[in-house]
Amino acid sequence: MLNTKSEEKIAPVMSAYGRFPITIEKGKGSFVWDSAGIKYLDFTAGIAVLALGHVPDLVEAALKRQLDTLWHCSNLYHIAPQEELAGMLTELTCCDQVFFCNSGAEANEGAIKLARRYATLVLNKPEGHIVTFHHSFHGRTLATMTATAQEKIQKGFGPLVPGFKYLPFNDETSLGDVEADSECIAVMLEMVQGEGGVIPADKAWVQKLAAVCRDKGIPLIVDEVQTGMGRSGTLFAYEQYGIEPDILTVAKALGSGIPIGAFLAKKEISKLFTPGTHGSTFGGNPFSTAAGVATIKAFKELNVTETCMKNAAYLNTELDTLKEKYPSHITAIRGLGLLIGVETTAPAIDIVNQLREKHHVLILTAGKHVLRILPPLVTDEAEINIFIKAFDSVLKDL
Repeated sequence: MLNTKSEEKIAPVMSAYGRFPITIEKGKGSFVWDSAGIKYLDFTAGIAVLALGHVPDLVEAALKRQLDTLWHCSNLYHIAPQEELAGMLTELTCCDQVFFCNSGAEANEGAIKLARRYATLVLNKPEGHIVTFHHSFHGRTLATMTATAQEKIQKGFGPLVPGFKYLPFNDETSLGDVEADSECIAVMLEMVQGEGGVIPADKAWVQKLAAVCRDKGIPLIVDEVQTGMGRSGTLFAYEQYGIEPDILTVAKALGSGIPIGAFLAKKEISKLFTPGTHGSTFGGNPFSTAAGVATIKAFKELNVTETCMKNAAYLNTELDTLKEKYPSHITAIRGLGLLIGVETTAPAIDIVNQLREKHHVLILTAGKHVLRILPPLVTDEAEINIFIKAFDSVLKDL
């Protein structure tokens, strides 16, 4: 029977997450404190959300001002910080217009809708498909989960949304497949496959892929939910690849921890979203977009992308030293900026647990044998040294 509440006593929050056994209660900069008062170095940054660290002063001050004025109104009215943030983003990217939403999955969902509308109204291919790549990750809504070419993400949620085709990432054969595919209406990819093992896209391959899309007249969608907002060392990773996306998605670090997402597009595509074609109750509300405005201003004031590149160079040098010291434990180091993957022979989760339990350092996994290291972009050498010392100790114990 489904209409009777269970008498079994269970936790009120659904068990959709495998949680670590600590409760975080406070954060500042690169550190957090749990309910027992234990201090941790946080090199997860809320899964690449906290580019400026926990509770950054410049954003905090702006949000306190916004709390005193306006929290929410609908998109039936003009919203000043939304329009200011849209102007900033279009000035800083190759795109002309922005649609605001609440998360990365929603941003990718909107990008998919926009690409399908372009396919219907311009390409005259309403039944065409979008190409994505093996080991990608684009979200957990039905459409973005289908775009995510990982069976473990899709299992148990069928039937999946039709209209997607999967090809190998960084593979020359994929270029020919897209070129010869008359039903391909768009290509969607990440510059670094974060959830798929921290695999950067090959620059020459991406440039060829972008040229194929341009020649075919189909949109190139670049998912920068994780790599965007300075994580790669430039504001957006596509800048390092010498390409221009037709549709660009961003979320995570855009609001410094306040939920916000956005998809941007060039005007030939964005103009197809007319009143009634898409919407969001909370998307682009005054509070979230005020956070976005303050975040971008802080990026400029603190020279965050330069700091990121400096920190990435130092951290990678220290990790290379550990790789030389423990060649049987570390097999590869890869990534872009401060999105770093370390491939290990030991189970990654064992190392994550040892770092947390014995050294009070927090990092993540990106697969069974890949550690994902995501410091705040504004971390410093002293904090990096804390991590390196702890990682060295764990590797020694292995």
